[in-house]
Amino acid sequence: MTPADPAPDGTPLARLAALHGVATSYRPSPDRTVAASDTAVTAALAALSVDASTPEAVRSALAARETELRERLLPPTVVCWGGQPPAALASLPKGTRLRIETEQGETRASAEQLPPGVHALRVTAPDGRTADAHLVAAPARLPAPPARSYGLLVQLYSLLSRRSWGMGDLGDLAELTAWAGRALGAGFVQVNPLHAAVPGAPTDPSPYRPSSRRFPDPVHLRVEEVPEFPYVEDQDRLRTLLERAAGARESVLEKGQLIDRDAVWEIKREALELIHAVPLGPGRRAAYADFLAQEGEVLEDHATWSALAEVYGSDWHSWPSRLRDPRSPETARARAELMDRVDFHSRLAWLTDAQLGTVQRTARDAGMAVGLIHDLAVGVHPGGADAWAQQEYLAAGMSVGAPPDAFNARGQDWGLPPWRPDRLAASGYAPYRRLLRALLRHAGALRIDHVMGLFRLWWVPQGQPPIEGTYVRYDAEAMLAVLVLEAARAGALVIGEDLGTVEPGVREALHERGVLGTSVLWFERDWEGTGRPLPPERWRADCLATATTHDLPPTAARLTGEHVELRDRLGLLARPLDQERAAAAADTGEWLALLSRLGMLKGASGGVSTVSEEREIQAVHRFLLRTPARLVGVWLPDAVGDRRPQNLPGTWDEYPNWRLPIADAEGHPVSLEDLAASPRLYALVDVMRGRGG
Repeated sequence: MTPADPAPDGTPLARLAALHGVATSYRPSPDRTVAASDTAVTAALAALSVDASTPEAVRSALAARETELRERLLPPTVVCWGGQPPAALASLPKGTRLRIETEQGETRASAEQLPPGVHALRVTAPDGRTADAHLVAAPARLPAPPARSYGLLVQLYSLLSRRSWGMGDLGDLAELTAWAGRALGAGFVQVNPLHAAVPGAPTDPSPYRPSSRRFPDPVHLRVEEVPEFPYVEDQDRLRTLLERAAGARESVLEKGQLIDRDAVWEIKREALELIHAVPLGPGRRAAYADFLAQEGEVLEDHATWSALAEVYGSDWHSWPSRLRDPRSPETARARAELMDRVDFHSRLAWLTDAQLGTVQRTARDAGMAVGLIHDLAVGVHPGGADAWAQQEYLAAGMSVGAPPDAFNARGQDWGLPPWRPDRLAASGYAPYRRLLRALLRHAGALRIDHVMGLFRLWWVPQGQPPIEGTYVRYDAEAMLAVLVLEAARAGALVIGEDLGTVEPGVREALHERGVLGTSVLWFERDWEGTGRPLPPERWRADCLATATTHDLPPTAARLTGEHVELRDRLGLLARPLDQERAAAAADTGEWLALLSRLGMLKGASGGVSTVSEEREIQAVHRFLLRTPARLVGVWLPDAVGDRRPQNLPGTWDEYPNWRLPIADAEGHPVSLEDLAASPRLYALVDVMRGRGG
């Protein structure tokens, strides 16, 4: 329990919950405490394998937990920072002996100046008791970005070129990074999560509810750049597929249709089946064998799930019972019977990983200080590959969400099963470490969506409304230590998405370890004082500063008020339209007035009211550059005046979330080639490079 947690109420259930990190109340604001229901607390404990269903069960579990904590010498995972001994060792009995086997193969009797890594620790107390623990030795903090830089933020699927197959791909991303680095002086490109999606028709288009966070989605492959592509035997069929791909591309860029991920994947899958039939050359086969050995059981599980999903459907809960266990003999037999399909999906993972590596090398070759910034989603789809393979580490019957707040009175349920903190700690955070290592392999930085989840998550029992949830706490020190360790090994930055309600102490803890925050212009106000827009000198330095995000209106829509009209058409307004218009206009007006006072809207006749929306967008980005933020991001659609949000929270079928190409101010799709020739984009880039007034 941390100081941010309300104190338990003293009942046996509350004491038991506190000992397992389950909150019995929470504070939506500093002056208000809300009690969690006993039902929610009991359900959360059950998901942690703690029976609290009756008063007798509570008393028994409480006694067992108190005895366990009283008698244990060490927790299952301990942390040391910057070579200093772990704080947990201070409570050991005097005379306790240490034996540490480091990752590097050394044996030590002291925890002083350990090399970075996850080491095996054994302690032996004078009375003969022993305990084993994982010892995470992490650098004290991550280094700051090498230099201040600006970069681009883009949803990859929305970035179509004249070579795309109906949606943006890794070939387009490589072109974007090369152009942005060499011609625009950009230091990074941040993309949406590229995690593998759950297959099916229709596929959930959200990149934040993937089948697997561990492996990228092969739908992003540039098929023509697979080395075996020229050697496909059935050239007639391949030509037909290329014609279909051209049709998918033209339907989006020329005919104004939505991006159809399922149609794109069907074309690519057929092409990749043809490529899979091409034998690998000796060098390629050796590289593939190395990849299989490197990824091991984790890749085998992912490919096995993918093969089984082709036969039994994409939700493993509906499979034959014995196939629901990835370690069962029946699953092993099914894997052997489907070996060709398992190899196909393993090969796709290898090909996609290789093209991701090409993108990051291209970015660095183009002079980018950071390069590619990947995005880590909060969790995975409950029916997908990771949820099947990692069942022991996930809380069955629970879903991650958010409690009710001023913006959503009913709370939120994101439909993602949470990690079990106890099982993570017992494993030395092995699945979390593997996940981070994979994402950081081809990244200059990693954005952590809802970074507050390293500290606690709102668990909602399945079938219950979000209001019936409660917070469950994680060992934030261990989660942060693993994150810092893996990022430092990769030479990468970490950016935490810390928008919205953040419990006290979280931002300070992240800052202490060198994790950058996220600052969005419209949210940066003097909330503890006047409530007015925060002047640039008062912004924090250790952050990525932007004007908007994928979940917010584009800057043009914000400035013109079009976001209010859109929400009104979809029935999403909480107040009458005239009130919402007035509030939005007042909010925007305050920001424009500040920009005017700072001299950032000069050059337009007649004052702020006659300044074009394009000039206002430029002024917004001048303001971001005036802040001390180490990284400044440009939402790529803002550069061409796009008014449509990529995602509109609160909608499903009502709005085409995650299916829109980048478009200009009139809503006409803009290809990558058009972007590279856009005078409006270059005018904004001049601002970012200090040339635009």
